[in-house]
Amino acid sequence: MTPSLLLRNVTVIDGLGGAPRPAHDVLITDGLFTSISPTGSLPLPQVVNPDALTVLDGTGHTALPGFFDCHVHVSTSPATDTLTSITEPESAKTLRAVPALRATLDAGVTSARDLAGADSGFRDAIADGVIAGPALQLAIRILSVSGGHGDWRTVGGTPLDTGPGAGVVGDSPADFVRLTREVIREGADWIKVAATGGMGSPRSNPEGGGLSEAELRAVVEEAARHGHIGVAAHSIGTAGIAAAVRAGVRSIEHGYLIDDATIELMGEQGTFLVPTLSTLTRPASPTAAPWTVAKRRRTVQNARERVGAAIRAGVNVALGTDAGIVEHGTNLRELALLVEFGLTPMQAILAGTSSAARMSGILDEVGTIEPGKRADLVATLVDPLAQIAALADPGAMRLIVQSGRIHSSTFPLESTEPQSA
Repeated sequence: MTPSLLLRNVTVIDGLGGAPRPAHDVLITDGLFTSISPTGSLPLPQVVNPDALTVLDGTGHTALPGFFDCHVHVSTSPATDTLTSITEPESAKTLRAVPALRATLDAGVTSARDLAGADSGFRDAIADGVIAGPALQLAIRILSVSGGHGDWRTVGGTPLDTGPGAGVVGDSPADFVRLTREVIREGADWIKVAATGGMGSPRSNPEGGGLSEAELRAVVEEAARHGHIGVAAHSIGTAGIAAAVRAGVRSIEHGYLIDDATIELMGEQGTFLVPTLSTLTRPASPTAAPWTVAKRRRTVQNARERVGAAIRAGVNVALGTDAGIVEHGTNLRELALLVEFGLTPMQAILAGTSSAARMSGILDEVGTIEPGKRADLVATLVDPLAQIAALADPGAMRLIVQSGRIHSSTFPLESTEPQSA
């Protein structure tokens, strides 16, 4: 029998940007959205096998596409200190990721992009139903220059981390062509590059220390030769952001010190900004190294104004949290932060649904509630347009459907007896 699910009498926010549609039925068959129609208008016996149909009464609920977090690190935990994270066995990272992945899905995030840490085994285990978690796209590791964000060697040159999430180092366009090919060989969907240094790396700084523009172009051109693979640029400082945008990367991660000229260029080129406001606004860790605290203080002073300027200017925005640096399962806190920085609630929802899917090259598969799309859906009693901050509580998710299967539900009524249309 064909497994089907009917969600009755919900308000639908479909991810296309239009007004919410009250009193609609959503029919899911074979893992896909089949119909979104006014309640009671669908002739069920003609379109679905009644004996293989689960019916949920969604009265009072709002249904939205499953959310997409475009910047996570599922094998990283903010509770783990830096030395432990780079020296512990890979098995510890993998096992820690299992509850983190479930917490992410429980929060309503049905798709995610892991930007260093998870290898192809994570993606495949979720796709095969071995563990619960969001469907993953992967960068696997970050490409860095010597001494840059991602170079975790000692001063003497001894690698501290050689696992899947370890950075790899190059120092010429030819080096980066080879490294791009290597990470693609490992199964990456994305190439992540360090266009600047970072706040958490010991020998780089956010204002500089990244790939040169020639090196960035080499990565972008090589990735393009392999088809759909995009380039995501860790970029905090002004010059590095500008170089990455000029080189043609698809997404700027963080973008904290972006200038007006680069904002304009991003608008012209359609480059996406993944501002990771959750990590920008988090309190400083009491165990952070002094050099991290100093770099963070120096950057955050100007970041709020600059990121806000980019968002208000209308650059393409995709939701990303840097979960792993912040707690897993708190992903949708980012929605209210996007609103705080200049988006409307509807624009924030789009940033976490259809815009994220468009950036990731899979808008034809997910990101909206439309017939033929993969049935990733959440339902809540919260009014997302009036109370968007309330979605940050995973308990607000009363129903989570992934690929047509119910992951979790607190709905009071379930039956397999459809009412007559």
